[in-house]
Amino acid sequence: MSSHNNAPADPVVREGVAVVITVGALDALIVGLRDQGVDVYGPVVRDGAIAVGPLNGVADLPIGWRDEQAPGHYALNDAHDTSVFRWAVGPNSFKATFFPPEQDVWRASRSAGPLEVLGPDPLDDSRPMAIVGARPCDVAALEVLDGVLLEGAVPDPSYRTRRSRAIVVVAECATPAATCFCSSMGTGPGVDAGFDLALSEIEGHGEHRFVVRVGSPAGATLVNRIEHRIATEDDLRDRRDMLERAGATFDHRLDVDGLAELLKANIEHPEWDNIAARCLACANCTMVCPTCFCSDVTDTSDLTGDVVRRRHWSSCFELGHSFVHGGPVRASTASRYRQWMTHKLSTWWDQFGSSGCVGCGRCITWCPVGIDLTSAAAAIRATPGATRVSVRSSERRS
Repeated sequence: MSSHNNAPADPVVREGVAVVITVGALDALIVGLRDQGVDVYGPVVRDGAIAVGPLNGVADLPIGWRDEQAPGHYALNDAHDTSVFRWAVGPNSFKATFFPPEQDVWRASRSAGPLEVLGPDPLDDSRPMAIVGARPCDVAALEVLDGVLLEGAVPDPSYRTRRSRAIVVVAECATPAATCFCSSMGTGPGVDAGFDLALSEIEGHGEHRFVVRVGSPAGATLVNRIEHRIATEDDLRDRRDMLERAGATFDHRLDVDGLAELLKANIEHPEWDNIAARCLACANCTMVCPTCFCSDVTDTSDLTGDVVRRRHWSSCFELGHSFVHGGPVRASTASRYRQWMTHKLSTWWDQFGSSGCVGCGRCITWCPVGIDLTSAAAAIRATPGATRVSVRSSERRS
């Protein structure tokens, strides 16, 4: 710890102020949250990837780890250094923390006589939570989900409860992966809103530190409980330089100019068949996507008459997802991939007033055959208006 970090903490840090903390202070923040009864989640190394898991302290974070990503490829390597956030994104976003893959919607029982509805998922009464180390693209994804699950036609009360109780600590990205294109979507590598605290990891000049911007009164309260110093202009310049270097490393781009209209005008483009020739319709892209929200419900009962309605994640790549009387509306792989991509990049704007994609690149990395939606969009843009009927007429406007 450098000498200026030994100065007394400023007791009146407020929203909008930037401070500097050490790794030890970050640990104190996490431990302090746990001691206050907050469930803390963040990135951990698990099963050969960086996943979301519970945090007890800084030691649980992926210190020294680096990720290597390409279309259809992911590898994790230990650099054996002290960097905490020198990786991009893993297969898990924080979506599952707020919108679980499976949960009970309601339960009913006859065990006490008349049918008694027992209410929604008991997780609604869970303790407050904090997410530490979310990437800017993941924070943007939560804002996209807010537009669906908080402000949509049918708000989700469970999601609302979890979001209202959550503290968000974001870690700005210094090392985008080769599949990231958040800069094209305006969602990274830095972040300007949607957080309580925003960390920027700075190494060099003989000091390992985090520039921390305070984004809310709750974030100010957290900072005032740990050792810190007010950020100097040098600290803020180091943050800007870090983000500028990160921005210069992006290999992937997506031209979003007029893209929504372009896709709507090319529902019979031959590129959909080209993709379908490779696509396995495995739904990996939707499972790792931080904004996909499709779900289904199932009702089960037992011999006592108890009933459980359970919601679980679903996917537009499932054949039964578009099933209506007489069969599925989207029977071909080409139509299902088209539905996913055009919804994500085009019709999401019509429904929710934003893009459904935040440029995290997970769908590219975790596609078993390396299908890249940025390449697909570029191919359609290169030959606009190309027509070839590749789906049956009943699927054309699905």
